[in-house]
Amino acid sequence: MIALDTSSLVAFFHGAEGIDVDGVDSALEQKCAVLSPIVVTELLSDPKLSSKVISLIERIPTLPTTSGFWVRSGLLRSRILRRGLKARLADTLIAQTCIDHHVELITRDSDFEHFAKYEKLRLWGA
Repeated sequence: MIALDTSSLVAFFHGAEGIDVDGVDSALEQKCAVLSPIVVTELLSDPKLSSKVISLIERIPTLPTTSGFWVRSGLLRSRILRRGLKARLADTLIAQTCIDHHVELITRDSDFEHFAKYEKLRLWGA
């Protein structure tokens, strides 16, 4: 399993190039892609999303939140913020989902690097 972040999926949908987009393509082709519930929500919030893209999103398995998820997420965010670093709420929830399920995250969003450097988030290609 490998988790796909909103930033890399949007780039993939728009035909952008990049190592992350190649990773998304490969994960989808190998049927090992998974999504955090937060990524599903972010993606489906776009009112201009095509029915084809919606259908693709619906076919990708979504990782469940596990018992204690919200507490662990709050503490994770607190530890990152205590260091004076950026920890957006959605990014924190995505990171915690990946940490809980021991899956790597494909992303082009550099804000996740804090979670990888100081916590247990594994970034794909890193």
